[in-house]
Amino acid sequence: MTAEQDGRAASRRPRRATQAGATIDDVAAAAGVSRQTVTRATNDMAGISADTKARVLAAAKELRYRPSRFGRGLARAAHDTLGLVVSDLTNPYYPEFASAIVRYAGERGWSVVLVDTDPGGEVAAAGPPSHLLASLGRQVDVVVGYLGPRATWEDELAGLPVVTVDPPPTEDGDGNGVVRLDPAAALAEAAAHLVAAGARTAVALDVSTADRPTGRAVLVRDALAARGIATRIDAGAGQGVAAGREAVARMTARGDLPDVVVGWNDMVAVGVLSALHAAGVDVPGRVRVLGIDGVPLGAYVTPALSTLAVDMDEVARHAVELALSVVRGQQDPRGGLRTVEHVFVPRASG
Repeated sequence: MTAEQDGRAASRRPRRATQAGATIDDVAAAAGVSRQTVTRATNDMAGISADTKARVLAAAKELRYRPSRFGRGLARAAHDTLGLVVSDLTNPYYPEFASAIVRYAGERGWSVVLVDTDPGGEVAAAGPPSHLLASLGRQVDVVVGYLGPRATWEDELAGLPVVTVDPPPTEDGDGNGVVRLDPAAALAEAAAHLVAAGARTAVALDVSTADRPTGRAVLVRDALAARGIATRIDAGAGQGVAAGREAVARMTARGDLPDVVVGWNDMVAVGVLSALHAAGVDVPGRVRVLGIDGVPLGAYVTPALSTLAVDMDEVARHAVELALSVVRGQQDPRGGLRTVEHVFVPRASG
């Protein structure tokens, strides 16, 4: 009798497992097959039919079951392994974040596997490539990083502990962990500073589409508007220097330069500074420029970039602490949610 026939002959019916604790036995019971058949299906091995494989994989997905790396025949590393997801290593923000994560994870005896899901900032609109996430999930014990909306990664990482950094404001940790970045207080301080400097109009540059602005752009618009600065959101196509330059080109072509331009991040703001300089526009005399993130580069451009900075060490520390508590099944004293506030850093550009 084959393993598949043996499984079909099993008389016991499934006991529904909890999502967090599904085992190979739970999947076998749910699919009506043997443990060996589950192993074959989840490891893409020969010896079972396509229908049986589909039934097993569907049960595994529903139960959020993920085989251990040892069970999959992969070499077990000397240390536990954390998967780190960033979205564009050409943006200095992400190497700084990655460096801090590697340091904190290493101090706790963990290795790190890094994946850049958006090299060059070119595929953000489509979400992280599923094959990269699926491959990462087979190598690690927990995933941490900038994953974006849950719908773009939950299938590939089902059953694996996940700690998201700066997810969409409507999403919680769903039993895992979240590190939220909160610019509200820094934005209020920046808005008061800009009003005192005489600003009356502003443009918030965004990476999203005009009809679906990002939460960050909405926060910027609302904070400035609350101080009487008429602010519109200008949708863009990227997160890098080129996006800032292109935005200035559009505004100068229309002849509607505002008093303030807020970049979606510091790199976009650097592009704004570069384009305004090339066009002969005085900064900050005619236009004030503000970035978000606080990458070190901002202090060395001319004029030095005003920004809403975030403490990257604090972000990384919270992310690693949450990751380890989730993996170990420990109760996080803060409910799996950590918050890091931005700080307004006024410089010559604003």
